[in-house]
Amino acid sequence: MIIVTGAAGMIGSAVVWKLNEMGRNDIIVVDKLRTENKWLNLRKRDYADWVDRDELFNWLENPANASKITGVVHMGACSATTETDADFLMENNYGYSKKLWDFCAKRQITYVYASSAATYGGGEQGYNDDVTPEELKKLMPLNKYGYSKKLFDDWAFKQEIAPKQWCGLKFFNVYGPQEYHKGRMASMVFHTFNQYKENGGVKLFKSYKEGFKDGEQLRDFVYLKDALDVIYFLLTNKVESGVYNIGTGEARSFLDLAMATMKAASHNPDLKQEDVVEFIPMPDDLRGKYQYFTQASMEKLRKAGYTKPFTKLEDGVMDYVQNYLAKEDQYL
Repeated sequence: MIIVTGAAGMIGSAVVWKLNEMGRNDIIVVDKLRTENKWLNLRKRDYADWVDRDELFNWLENPANASKITGVVHMGACSATTETDADFLMENNYGYSKKLWDFCAKRQITYVYASSAATYGGGEQGYNDDVTPEELKKLMPLNKYGYSKKLFDDWAFKQEIAPKQWCGLKFFNVYGPQEYHKGRMASMVFHTFNQYKENGGVKLFKSYKEGFKDGEQLRDFVYLKDALDVIYFLLTNKVESGVYNIGTGEARSFLDLAMATMKAASHNPDLKQEDVVEFIPMPDDLRGKYQYFTQASMEKLRKAGYTKPFTKLEDGVMDYVQNYLAKEDQYL
């Protein structure tokens, strides 16, 4: 039986979908639904039981429950890079992760958890996951969210008592279904699609860094379905414990992403940039905390035995737009 935390969120609910696709429904889903519509992410899923996030450790105190768990996929956290309450982040992204680590270590089971590419900060140290813990300590996140994730990565490497196998996933820019509840934090594909359908164009941030033209800020955009394939691989195969990048290894511009989205939405491959793109000022709360370039090094994952190719940006965007966003039922 597998625990999935953050199970109603974008990646967590997609992990439950992936497990269902692989024939598994022995899943304990853990989250808090509150008033937003992320419950819809689980409406079509098949799982064994629901446990409230705040009640999980009480539930695990029952030996009859704890003895059934063979792995934990911990996707539950505050993922807002603009969150300003550091204490809230530390409780959600650090303290809770430590408690799950201790459970997995005691039971000697696999622990897969969400780290973030935000731990790399501005990229001064590169985006290489295949380095020593001492090198990872030198990373300088640009926001409190990234710091909370980095702190747990650093803590994990210092532990003498560890889970049977543990993998921290440094997610780069994940886009795809199940993100509809995320508001401002949803992917640029989601926002571009809706802007284009409403206004016939999209607004992109101007650049405030020398060497980057407006719209040419570069990110490693990875399709959700590719991220799920990697998670399932790490959950079901013996690999070296540590942190792993979840990207594609190829940086693309926000302009590329926006144009691919609008071309897919319009079914018009000849759409011209000057007709559909406007550049606007970046919000003050993002300036100085904004990554202008990210590109995951993927050699470590390949050395671990993962061989599946990653989806080309245009193909992933087309699948997301035409098979989900444009449909009445947008969910996996």
